[in-house]
Amino acid sequence: MSYLDNGLIRVGVDLSKGGAITYLAKTEGPNLVNSFDLGRQIQMSYYSGPVPFSPRGKQPQPFWAGLGWNPIQTGDSFGHPSKTLNIKNDGKQIYLKCIPMQWPLDNEPGECTFEAWITLRGATVEVKNRIANRRSDLMQYPAREQELPAVYTNAPWYHLVTYTGGHPYCGDPLTTIPQHPWGKDGPWTSFQATEHWAAMMDDKGSGLGVWAPETTAISGGFAGKPGVGGSTDSPTGYIAPNLSEILDSNIIYDSRYVLILGDLATIRRYAVDHRSKNSAPTYRFRANRQHWTYVNADDAGWPIRNELKVRLERPDPQLVGPSGFWRASEGPILRIEDPTVTRASRGPRDPRSGSRRRARSSTSTANTAPRL
Repeated sequence: MSYLDNGLIRVGVDLSKGGAITYLAKTEGPNLVNSFDLGRQIQMSYYSGPVPFSPRGKQPQPFWAGLGWNPIQTGDSFGHPSKTLNIKNDGKQIYLKCIPMQWPLDNEPGECTFEAWITLRGATVEVKNRIANRRSDLMQYPAREQELPAVYTNAPWYHLVTYTGGHPYCGDPLTTIPQHPWGKDGPWTSFQATEHWAAMMDDKGSGLGVWAPETTAISGGFAGKPGVGGSTDSPTGYIAPNLSEILDSNIIYDSRYVLILGDLATIRRYAVDHRSKNSAPTYRFRANRQHWTYVNADDAGWPIRNELKVRLERPDPQLVGPSGFWRASEGPILRIEDPTVTRASRGPRDPRSGSRRRARSSTSTANTAPRL
């Protein structure tokens, strides 16, 4: 184990499990993190194709075959832990690097590395995560929903609370997400957390909040008997901020989140204090896709250099933006700059030569609020 402790909270990573966070508590308080198996903890978990993922003919565990390509930080479903490559702890920040394991497969390391930068600030843990792919399969697979990160709590923390209303940061009543029975996706439910956070709380009103500034889409829930159980017991709470992302064979993909220990007022106050000054979206594709994905389309791949080069040859191609929430009053004008060059065969015919000209669209401005 390697720990950081600032007198308020203590966080620990397990170097025998890829450096995943396995310990988080107020100083001298109980650990909130569940480690029943290698699929729990607080850890990175990413998804892509193919589904099923069968490298060199190796077959996934049938129960998990539908996950496809799924490297996770801690280890695989057969009990093989990930390998930690590097760890640095200067007392203020932990840096770590590991080779993850493919969760559905028996002892199959991922063709990628994971990195994390973990810093304490007051009663919070600030985390930056990175996956760097080096896949031999160069196919660009469709976007999949990522866990950014996967957070598992012990049994006493079983009340899932957030804000899902239309007036974020105004102090409106919070929402307790009801538990629902186990389904094909487990006992988890998905919701729009319009203040960018959700929390697992105990009966005394204390718990763990997860703040994810880049998404309002969060999934969570509780599995097992709530109330009694520690880190090695099966009952567990779950929170995962979600973004649908394309993970290219050579992508370097960063994400960040903050863990907040305290009561609901403390957790919510952090979200209010760190809200974006302008919630209206601005997408400029200078170095990445800005969380945009495609249906019946693909692009030129990674890295992204100043623009998206999207191929639209298939029927009904679609570009899909990330889920989000903003007030129409903060973005009354929708401006779309679309320097699209269509294929020559689709341009208008030039009567002088009989050939078809390339068509370039111009900038358009719509003086109406986006439809929500």
